[in-house]
Amino acid sequence: MNDQLLGRVTDADLGPVICVVGARPNFMKMAPILRAMAAHVPALPVLLVHTGQHYDKDMSERLFEDLRLPTPDVNLEVGSGTHAVQTAEVMRRFEPVVDTYQPSCVAVVGDVNSTLACALVAVKKNVPVVHIEAGLRSYDRAMPEEINRILTDQIADRLYTTERTAQDNLAREGIASHQVCFAGNVMIDSVVFGRANARSVSHTLQACHVDPGVIRHPLGMGLVTLHRPSNVDHPDSLRALLGVLGEVATSLPLVFVLHPRTRGNIERFGLMDLIDPARMVLLPPQGYLEMLGLMAEATLVLTDSGGLQEETTALGVPCLTLRENTERPITVEQGTNTLVGSNREAILGAVKDILAGKGKRGRLPELWDGHAAQRIAADMYPWLKQRQADMASRLRVL
Repeated sequence: MNDQLLGRVTDADLGPVICVVGARPNFMKMAPILRAMAAHVPALPVLLVHTGQHYDKDMSERLFEDLRLPTPDVNLEVGSGTHAVQTAEVMRRFEPVVDTYQPSCVAVVGDVNSTLACALVAVKKNVPVVHIEAGLRSYDRAMPEEINRILTDQIADRLYTTERTAQDNLAREGIASHQVCFAGNVMIDSVVFGRANARSVSHTLQACHVDPGVIRHPLGMGLVTLHRPSNVDHPDSLRALLGVLGEVATSLPLVFVLHPRTRGNIERFGLMDLIDPARMVLLPPQGYLEMLGLMAEATLVLTDSGGLQEETTALGVPCLTLRENTERPITVEQGTNTLVGSNREAILGAVKDILAGKGKRGRLPELWDGHAAQRIAADMYPWLKQRQADMASRLRVL
């Protein structure tokens, strides 16, 4: 177990909290939680498990370093696969970890396959499940993440939400209010933590052997990320989006951080000629501090990422989400996010407005203040102690 997380004084009677990370978004959410658990008095004992769902070893190590995450106590090294294969393999490899360490609970974040897989293992072994970032809904069941969210919330014992409307979603699904705690958004904790050390755009481009002068423009530059299957797995959809991005690039140079899946499909579908290297810079996947710098310096962001919708709202940068729906409606209602789908006219019109100074300014939602993880640790400790006391009482009766 990581001594650096345990602090000087821990509760010796409390089993470890198994904290699970699996894919890139989990790292940003779990890092502040681990720091808050270590800082709590007494410190909560922690066992960090990396499922290896994010299987780029170099990139994982880079993200851990950027976020100051400790080396995982356990790495399941699951790797890629179909949703069914990946979920099953995480479950198969995670079960012995639960058996060995007898945790006080299993804490999962977000909505990736590892989130649901580890929650399923825990609940079947009568280990309490804590879901951080609960209650978010896109109401689009074609998204695998939506299924993961719904099912994880149904089997969780303690649910921490990022916005008040999430509790309404949970109530409609029959989850009792006493199980839910509105704590704020841990993703924003990482933005606040990392902002001072964010890499400049020039630094990032030079590190990728790109002349920063390529994107120098009076209006700045735009940042692009795409990875959702609905946008990148079908030749016609991807071709149409690349065409629109090409039109945007005539008004504003773009930095396109390419997900491996997206790059592979662009090459496989023969679409690379749609990208003008004089107006659109292609970069490989970047570390957290590099992405934070790219977002912070961008005039606008075009993305289909859920996390970037939140981060751009925190940074006050206009975001155009290339999806028909979002599980983070607060970024649209209060933040800087606008849903534009894949509609050419909507995208170009929104870009035109932003470049004319009419983009959404937004505001920070409630409790997106950099202290969500502290509130989670402060709530989780007494909750675990109460469960421990209730269990001891039941055993005495027996």
